[in-house]
Amino acid sequence: MPSGVGSGVIVSPDGYILTNNHVVEEADKVEVELNDNRKFTAKVIGTDSPSDVAVIKIEATSLPTVPFGDSEKVEVGDLVLAVGNPLGIGQTVTMGIVSAKGRQSPGRSNRTYEDFLQTDAAINRGNSGGALVNLRGELIGVPSQILSQTGGNMGIGFAIPTKMARNVMDQLIRNGKVRRGKLGITVRDIDPPLAKQFGYTGSNGAFVDDVVKDDPADQAGVKPGDIITEFQGQRITDDSQLRNLASQTAPGTTVRFKVWRAGAEREMTAKLAEVDSGTIANKPSGNEPVTSSLGVLSGIRVENITPEWSQRLNLPSSTRGVVIVDVDPDSNAAAAGLRRGYVIESVAKQPVTNVNEFNAAIQKADKKEVLLRVRRLDGYGSFVTVESQD
Repeated sequence: MPSGVGSGVIVSPDGYILTNNHVVEEADKVEVELNDNRKFTAKVIGTDSPSDVAVIKIEATSLPTVPFGDSEKVEVGDLVLAVGNPLGIGQTVTMGIVSAKGRQSPGRSNRTYEDFLQTDAAINRGNSGGALVNLRGELIGVPSQILSQTGGNMGIGFAIPTKMARNVMDQLIRNGKVRRGKLGITVRDIDPPLAKQFGYTGSNGAFVDDVVKDDPADQAGVKPGDIITEFQGQRITDDSQLRNLASQTAPGTTVRFKVWRAGAEREMTAKLAEVDSGTIANKPSGNEPVTSSLGVLSGIRVENITPEWSQRLNLPSSTRGVVIVDVDPDSNAAAAGLRRGYVIESVAKQPVTNVNEFNAAIQKADKKEVLLRVRRLDGYGSFVTVESQD
C-alpha cells in the first residue's frame, strides 16, 4: 500500500497536531511517531486544500507544545529554524533566514490562498507540515513547499505564516471546515499600461476586473476599473493580499475599504458573503489578459451577437457587444489574450453593441494602444490593453 512521510506540530497538550493538507489527504490511516518513539494512530479533524492546512489528533495528555509567534512581525533577514522529519530520517533542525514575505508559488492555482514566508533554511521532502520557528522557539510558519529543479533543497522553501495557518486551524477544530469571506470581485495586479489607461499614477493596489452582480462589492457600489487601495485599514499592495485579507475575515462581517476611481479615493462598506467551498471567485481562471507589443487589433474578425451565438456561448440575455469569431494566432489580438468566443463589450471605454459601432470606436481609438472590455468564455469580464510597436 502506498505510504508517505511528513511532519507535524503539536499545538495542544491533549494531542491536536497542525500539519499540511497534502501530508494527510487521501490517507486511509495516519500514524504519528513522537520524538520519544511513542506511536499513535491519529484522527483527521479537518483539512483545507486551498491553504494546504490540516489538523489531526492523537489520544494523549500532557504533551509538549510549540507556542505560536506573530508572523506579521517577522522581517526579512530574521534568523529562523526549520524543524521536521526530512526524507523520513528523523527529527532534524536546520537554520537559515527569512528570505522574503508574501510569496506565491510559481504557477499557483486560482483555487489557492498563498502568502508564504520564503526561507533558505534547508527544507526537503518530509519537512512539510513541520515547524518554522524564530530564535525564541515560537512558531511563525509551517513549511509547505520547496522550489527545486532536482527535488531536493535548493535554498528556496515556502512556509504558511502562522496568521493564516492558525486562522484555518481554529476553524477546523471548531467547525471541521473553513468559512471564508468574499467581496464578489475578480481582481488582478496593476501593470503600467493598465494604470496609464485609467490615469492611475501608483503601482500598489488590486485592480477590479469584474464585479459579481448582487454580491457585496456590487451592493457597495464597486465598479470594474476601480482600484482597491485599502481594506480594513490596511493598505493593499497587490491582488493576492486583498484576497487573503478578505478570506480571513468571517462571512457576515461588515468591512470598510477604499477604492480609487477617476482620480480620487472613496471609502465604501460591505457585508462579506461566503466563498463557496467549490469555487474561489476573486480571480478568474483561464488565459490571463496580457499586454501586446504588436499592431493594434489586427488579426481578429467579429460579428454581431445573434441568437445562435448566444446559445452556443451560453450568453446571458443582457449581453451586449460583438463576438470574436476568428483570431490570427500570430496577431496582436492573440498576444493580448483575446480568444475566439470572447465578447468585446467596449472599446476605449465606449460601449459597443454591434459591428458598426465597434468599427467606429476602433477608428476613433488611439492607434498606439487601445483598452478593451471583454467577456471571457468563463463568464468573467476583463480589461485588455493592446499596445502597438509603432
